[in-house]
Amino acid sequence: MTKVPELFGSKVFNDQVMHERLPGTTYKALKKTIENGEPLDISVANVVANAMKDWAVEQGCTHFTHWFQPMTGVTAEKHDSFIQPCGDGVIMEFSGKELIKGEPDASSFPSGGIRATFEARGYTTWDPTSPAFVKDGSLYIPTAFCSYTGEVLDKKTPLLRSMERLSAEAVKILHLLGKTDVTRVATTVGPEQEYFLVDKDLYEQRVDLKLTGRTLFGAKAPKGQELEDHYFGSIKTRVAAYMKDLDEELWKLGILAKTKHNEVAPSQHELAPIFSTSNIATDHNELTMEVMQKVAERHNLVCLLHEKPFKGVNGSGKHNNWSITTNTGENLLSPGKHPESNTQFLLFLAAIVKAVDEYQDLLRITVASAGNDHRLGANEAPPAIISMYLGDDLDALVQSIINGGSYESHGKERMHTGVDVLADFKKDNSDRNRTSPFAFTGNKFEFRALGSSLNIACPNYMLNTMVADELAQFYEALKDAEDLEAAAKALIRETLTAHRRIIFNGDNYSDEWVAEAERRGLLNLKSLPEAMQHFMTEKNISLFVRNNIISEEELRARCEIELETYAKQISIEAMTMVDMAKKDILPAVTAYIRELTETALAKKALSESISVKAELDLINALTDKQEQFAALTAELQDEIAAASLIADNQEAATAYREKVFAKMEELRAVGDSIEEETAAEFWPYPSYTDLLFGV
Repeated sequence: MTKVPELFGSKVFNDQVMHERLPGTTYKALKKTIENGEPLDISVANVVANAMKDWAVEQGCTHFTHWFQPMTGVTAEKHDSFIQPCGDGVIMEFSGKELIKGEPDASSFPSGGIRATFEARGYTTWDPTSPAFVKDGSLYIPTAFCSYTGEVLDKKTPLLRSMERLSAEAVKILHLLGKTDVTRVATTVGPEQEYFLVDKDLYEQRVDLKLTGRTLFGAKAPKGQELEDHYFGSIKTRVAAYMKDLDEELWKLGILAKTKHNEVAPSQHELAPIFSTSNIATDHNELTMEVMQKVAERHNLVCLLHEKPFKGVNGSGKHNNWSITTNTGENLLSPGKHPESNTQFLLFLAAIVKAVDEYQDLLRITVASAGNDHRLGANEAPPAIISMYLGDDLDALVQSIINGGSYESHGKERMHTGVDVLADFKKDNSDRNRTSPFAFTGNKFEFRALGSSLNIACPNYMLNTMVADELAQFYEALKDAEDLEAAAKALIRETLTAHRRIIFNGDNYSDEWVAEAERRGLLNLKSLPEAMQHFMTEKNISLFVRNNIISEEELRARCEIELETYAKQISIEAMTMVDMAKKDILPAVTAYIRELTETALAKKALSESISVKAELDLINALTDKQEQFAALTAELQDEIAAASLIADNQEAATAYREKVFAKMEELRAVGDSIEEETAAEFWPYPSYTDLLFGV
């Protein structure tokens, strides 16, 4: 068996490989670009490209691809071979120009109207901060993506810009506080990834899973997650074999896969990595989702990344653990032993509290999707109301600052087990609130509202930008202060007092919190169409424009893309339901009713005294439901047709939510009721019992 240290990063053109293969001057120049953002000379790019090509060919590669993240929510790639003509044969070459710039078609990706069909040219450009890697016989080069006219068409570029903005503003604050040795600040992310595994043979029999990623019909299984026996339970042999292969494939790609376990729902699992910088964490998470699905195929499994593949059991999310660290190794979100006197920590905490309160709409928008609308607010995910959890100890400190009272930290108390053989240990000074959308967990914030299939670039560039903007305001308020410590304390108190409404340490699932949040003036945006109405406000446009993250036109394009995508997803789901209803479910019910009728007639033919009450009751019940089901199917078709005629994306998305999706829910309720009364041999699809317990 290959040792993990030897396996780890073996498919990555990482720092060690660059140090070994690049001339010293080239290596130093490239490191300056990566670490300090200095421009990269074409002569340096040529040397790097040649070394990259030689290394990749040794790994068995024949092609390279610029790997980018368009507004589809998934990654994209176009593969070119290294071959160049040479006499009657070919040689393997790769130039700096090819490394730096690629040219995919820009018109066929979502652009929100920025690119018309006839305006096809787009560019990809190398992102040297994210290492190239080898996969499936190709060299993968992480890149950004823009249009011929320069508009940003991807998720990576705003993320990189936001990281630079936050770094610049955080460094200015730290220099004010005397930390002049800090030259760069980075945001780090550890995205926990939840997913389902189902048997591939069963999956192939479910057209809804294949086309939409979730079951559109499906009666609840007799057993679900009621016994809470799957969570952290013993991992099944087949799943354990999958997880082992997955770990090894991820480690080869330099992905710090750390934790694996069963999640709450049957057939649901989780993988968690160690923290990386936001950019690399985003690339790695996109790779993780792809590798999850490919490795599943080897085990005759399918990995489902939809937020709610099964009704009635927990859906899947992606917890975004976000922190801020300096190039000197300091975590700026670490309170230290005496947070009450840690002005640096309190300044950054106050900036984050202010940002989350002022831009709660953006945080909700960035996790909105057709899939995630199913789970936000259920007893498995935070609600659609954005709030912050600080923990009892830190919340007490905040309240003492606001009220001008005294504060004494409890520190880490010793946990006494009461069993001699078990060691006592120090417990954390705060609990974990799994109902909170944005929870402080020691030295980081856990943004828990992300859906499992989401590209994490969006929530992170919005989070980085809003915090950077608040830090910029703090710097302006403090830079000329005669007594910096007093001014900082006054600013912290003023900020926390003004934005205390966003802090909530209680049960976010409770009805009382919904009412309390409304009293506080917090938003409760329950669906994507509702949330997107808050996107293009002057406040939000100004945030991104003044921080040079994206232009107003690019922001508007993203709004249009999200609305259009939502409408298309609901439309595909609705049309799939109609197809399933008409081609499979109605014929199946008809066949079963016919069987029941023939059975009843046969019993009567045998003897008039034989009771056929059971058959008649079931025939009548199913016939009534069959008629209702057929009528609802026709009504759903009408709603789809009406929604498809709406030109405005906001109106269309709202119609798909309020009319089409509502009718889908009605149709499903009747369909699932029919499944419960139809013999298994007649039902056209594998049941929830088969799917959830078939691995």
